[in-house]
Amino acid sequence: MKNKIKTKMIKILSGNRETRLTVQVADTQGKREKGLMFVGKLPENEGMLFVFSKKIYGGFWMKNTLIPLSIAFLDPDGKILKILDMEPCKKDKCATYNPGLFYHYALEVNLGWFEKNQIQEGDLVKFD
Repeated sequence: MKNKIKTKMIKILSGNRETRLTVQVADTQGKREKGLMFVGKLPENEGMLFVFSKKIYGGFWMKNTLIPLSIAFLDPDGKILKILDMEPCKKDKCATYNPGLFYHYALEVNLGWFEKNQIQEGDLVKFD
């Protein structure tokens, strides 16, 4: 099963607080393209970590994504550079959510999860 998505536990450090999150790792072109398309429900403390081999510039879209998501764009060290909220799209033409900066990772979670857990731009994601 070469296309099975692996999961890993990550930690997000915000000041003295540490928040744990289980993520599916999308580290190939195919996994990144599929993302969370057609997923009907994402458990509370789970998400998807998009890993790019080099820094990239550009946005994400929500075509065939059924649930609203928040996305954090991270630098190579895991620092959160930008957080955006994204709405599901079942049409042919969908909005692109572009952070307007270069990033190395992107982390998708349920809409509002970052805010609910008091995680903000400047906080640090540890991948261990």
